Amino acid sequence: MKKVFVVGILCMMFLITGCGKNSKDDVLKNFTKNVNDTNGYQIKGELDILNNDDVYHYEVNVSYQKKDNYKVSLRNTANNHEQIILKNSEGVYVLTPSLNKSFKFQSDWPYNNSQIYLLQSLVNDLKTDSNKEFNAKDNGTYEFISTVNYPNNRKLVKQRITLDKDKLPIKVEVMDDTSIPQMTMKFNSINMKPKFDDDHFDLDTIMKTAIIDESSKPMSSLDDIVYPLYIPAGTKLTNQDKVAKTNGERIIMTFDGEKPFLLVEETVSKEDELTIIPTYGEPYMLIDTVGAITDSSITWSSNGIEYYLTSDVMSQVELLEIAKSISVLPTMK
Repeated sequence: MKKVFVVGILCMMFLITGCGKNSKDDVLKNFTKNVNDTNGYQIKGELDILNNDDVYHYEVNVSYQKKDNYKVSLRNTANNHEQIILKNSEGVYVLTPSLNKSFKFQSDWPYNNSQIYLLQSLVNDLKTDSNKEFNAKDNGTYEFISTVNYPNNRKLVKQRITLDKDKLPIKVEVMDDTSIPQMTMKFNSINMKPKFDDDHFDLDTIMKTAIIDESSKPMSSLDDIVYPLYIPAGTKLTNQDKVAKTNGERIIMTFDGEKPFLLVEETVSKEDELTIIPTYGEPYMLIDTVGAITDSSITWSSNGIEYYLTSDVMSQVELLEIAKSISVLPTMK
């Protein structure tokens, strides 16, 4: 009789716990608690970005300190070019140590759209999507599929988040409407109890201690003009001027027609002292670099060339289509 009673109790516990698997609400609750309860975290991972037929690969290092300090290092493995997105009490910056330049934004980053490498952003995406999908895998991992918020890239519509048994992400894929991953972030390690030095989020300290690849030097001349591979129908190049500037060259291309726009390419040079440049717009990851985007313009630097693209009549999405076609340094061929 006693044996039957014990077996009955065990069966009831088995049924109540749902065969040992966590429910969708349980997993989300635990993931949210992990993120909300921490005073900070450090992430090391790898980010792949698909652009047409090219894939750009980045080493990613993220530091977060409660409540509002963020430091995201993005190193392009093709050319070792590093940029750092920094948010501290003084503002939002995009740092380019190789040029000794810092671009300061009046921005709500990282809260204005989804961020594939930030835990808070993943939690927020899951909490705001009432129709998210959930699947508990046989290998002990958990999978969510939710909508995303990338207002500057309408092609990105959903994401697949894979969590481990500790309810922390191991992989995130941001996909288009055909479920093809356009961005993939692999989380190699997550430290939820890091210890930061007092100057870990200090701009001057970061710029002074950054490791710079000396093989990647600024250009002094524009030997080859880079033309966009995509030009809107009814639009063509009507004028092209090359002008000298103090430490290099500038090319101004005018495209006229149904969708007129201006494209400027110029050499960039390294500053002797740290230079902070006030920048209008929002930080935006474009192809192989972090640039600045506004409603009518995009600015970015790549492979020693600075690009400025603007139009009075084209939408932001149309401008991005042109900008993404100006690709000179894929990581996979």
